[in-house]
Amino acid sequence: MAARFIRLGNSLKLYTNKTSLVKHASSASAVKQKLVNLPPTQLTQLDNGMRVASEDSGLPTATVGIWIDSGSRYETDKNNGVAHFLEHMAFKGTSKRSQTDLELEVENMGAHLNAYTSREQTVFYAKCLSADVPKAVEILADIIQNSKLGEQEIERERGVILREMQEVETNLQEVVFDHLHATAFQGTALGRTILGPTQNIKSITRSDLAEFVSTHYKSPRLVLAGAGGISHGELVKLAEKHFPSAKSSGESTEIPILPNCRFTGSEIRVRDDSMPLAHIAVAVESCGWANPDSIPLMVANTIIGAWDRSQGAGNAHASALAKASAESNLCHSYQSFNTSYKDTGLWGIYWVCDPMLCEDMLFNVQSQWMHLCNTVTEGEVARGKNLLKTNLLLQLDGTTPICEDIGRQLLTYGRRIPVHELEARIDAVNAQQVRDICMKYIYDRCPAVAAVGPVENLPDYMRIRNSMYWLRI
Repeated sequence: MAARFIRLGNSLKLYTNKTSLVKHASSASAVKQKLVNLPPTQLTQLDNGMRVASEDSGLPTATVGIWIDSGSRYETDKNNGVAHFLEHMAFKGTSKRSQTDLELEVENMGAHLNAYTSREQTVFYAKCLSADVPKAVEILADIIQNSKLGEQEIERERGVILREMQEVETNLQEVVFDHLHATAFQGTALGRTILGPTQNIKSITRSDLAEFVSTHYKSPRLVLAGAGGISHGELVKLAEKHFPSAKSSGESTEIPILPNCRFTGSEIRVRDDSMPLAHIAVAVESCGWANPDSIPLMVANTIIGAWDRSQGAGNAHASALAKASAESNLCHSYQSFNTSYKDTGLWGIYWVCDPMLCEDMLFNVQSQWMHLCNTVTEGEVARGKNLLKTNLLLQLDGTTPICEDIGRQLLTYGRRIPVHELEARIDAVNAQQVRDICMKYIYDRCPAVAAVGPVENLPDYMRIRNSMYWLRI
């Protein structure tokens, strides 16, 4: 806001530029109007229970995909890794197409076919020209329902997945987060890795893969999502054509019960003094996607923020932890996270630091957590809300992120929350709410700790636990 001072005798008077205030207000109003006028997300549920959702933005390209309400959380100790194995097998040929035919067909369309597996979801999607959406949907339906699961292809993919596991082992952030889940949700389905143990990958059979498909790839658990130049009516017709009803396909409509996953405050330390840096994650149990507390927790997570030494702007950073990290050289980088699942989650921080700075960094982290619980200000919350809204909007840049947002929200919320509604829910958060929610989830709670590398300097678990509250006289 522009302002100017005019001296009158011995006094100063402040004259505010009212024009800039009017412009700022009109700009904010224009943004809100644009958010309200975004293309609506249309939703249709078919007779077989499958849901079809799309956002038509009139673009010449489109992304269309199948979101399946099934991931590694639905596996057992015996078949852990089968969901990810199926993701690999989907592109190795169907009863209608060989692997070569599938690859040529996708390449000739100029399309891009991809898939990924998480702990609660499996996704197959295609990026293509709008005119090729019917063909893309037909291919997706074919690879999900008619995958050949050939014995030779299965044996070949074992080696591919084992090599992928070796690559993951070199990504220390992935390693730490797997350890964090293993200790936080020990003895439960969320504690297992997505790729599964080596012995499972070597022993998974075709019948294991086929059984997982027949048990979990059911119509009520499928969402066909599309974004870009897509007609919703056409997408619904394509779904009805390529995904038959449960009766005609002989499919059972019974859905497996989601296994309960309890949180356990505990730690895993993998000490290796030959490593140059320590990799550490500390987290408390948060809430599921649909819990109203998730929005204030997201704001609190944004207030802590993220920082990397290569950015070089720490001294002027608004985040107190980033400023302390830069001024005292506490770490090489850190990032706060809020990982949500259907009924639980992990809220915490991951950092990389020099061996003898583990304790100093932890002290600053827990001090900021206690600040959130007790003394966070309205100014900090306002900054966190603005940054959160910006990040959420930037993540929706392109047809693929929008399609992913539609599919994920349909599985987690049962609907897609409009952007203007989400913005209003974020705007409604105030400092008192953040303090109350952080008191509920962070203050005097047992954390889960995962540490890899030269972590001798990291305090023992009881000291970490005792710093999760303030004693005041």
